[in-house]
Amino acid sequence: MNILAIEPFYSGSHKAFLKGLIEHSSHTIIPIKLNYKGWKWRMHGDSVTLAELTRQVEEDIDLLMVSSMTNLPAFIALTNPRFSHTPKIMYMHDNQFTRPIPEGESRDLTFCYINYLSMLVADKLVFTSQFHIDDLMEALPKFLDNYPDDKHYNTVEQIREKSIVLQPGLDLKSFNEHPDTRSKNKNPVIVWNQRWQFDRNPAMFFRVLNRLNDIDLKFDLILAGDTKHVKPEEFEKAWQRYGTHITHFGYVDDKENYSKLLHSGDIVVSTASYEFFCTPILEAIYCGCHPFVPNALHYPELIPNSLHSPLLHAPVLYNDEDALFKHMKDLLTGKTKPLPKSSLQNINKHLDWSRKIKDYDLLFEAIKSTN
Repeated sequence: MNILAIEPFYSGSHKAFLKGLIEHSSHTIIPIKLNYKGWKWRMHGDSVTLAELTRQVEEDIDLLMVSSMTNLPAFIALTNPRFSHTPKIMYMHDNQFTRPIPEGESRDLTFCYINYLSMLVADKLVFTSQFHIDDLMEALPKFLDNYPDDKHYNTVEQIREKSIVLQPGLDLKSFNEHPDTRSKNKNPVIVWNQRWQFDRNPAMFFRVLNRLNDIDLKFDLILAGDTKHVKPEEFEKAWQRYGTHITHFGYVDDKENYSKLLHSGDIVVSTASYEFFCTPILEAIYCGCHPFVPNALHYPELIPNSLHSPLLHAPVLYNDEDALFKHMKDLLTGKTKPLPKSSLQNINKHLDWSRKIKDYDLLFEAIKSTN
């Protein structure tokens, strides 16, 4: 089967997902992709470019898969009639209805409407978590309330009926190439490997670290993650306060060095206020870092029930900032123990592309056969 994959935002998790599909699928994935130039422009203005690039594809296309950054109606119109009857999947990395808005900005409903129309045009919507589906379904009626008439509330159920959860595959086995080195650590090493952005709530992360430091608990820091965006001031303040205890500061563009850093970490923390599926946290877990993650968002469905509050080890989920402080203090003082690596890998080893790809190939075949 020939599958045309449209990705206007070929960066970060979007890039990793598409690369994994191309490498592991039994079908032929033909990518049409554009590099990062700002998501608003990619979503609003690049259907013309994507349509032009598609003209270079000579193969007959059996299935069209687009990311949630695609203006699907515009793309179909600009390539008409080529894909008018081709089955269409939209992969919902994110959505514009509930995306956190930086302070001082307001939500631009234009991009919400692009998402809305694209979801209606698609035959199947694939989400990374049930939390994402529920969050979107709650937001859609409120979005439709913005319009003076013809609100079409019935379309919410149409969108729900074509929505499924299928977690992305991850390139986890590549981390097996490097050994654990955390036993050599002088102090416990705490890892931050997410984007340096406000929606990952670094302010809370560093508040908790400062409280731990104020009671003279010893730890070192790895501060990695995507730094392409405007950096919250907390990171520079952390450099000033913890400089001699920061073993890495900034983005790691080399997979080998990134893997070595994760294998040296003891603890990984998410303080995210909003996310649908956090690949960096899962990578750190696979490498043996004990996670502390919110008892919210997609994490409760991702973490097995047996690990929510294990009897003999530190918990994984926390309810609020004070609980995170307590859990980290207990682990740093030896009152609790980290989960063994074998237990941690049970959280996500089934997500490795070598195992996950069969779910995607079966989905592609099912959609092709029913459309």
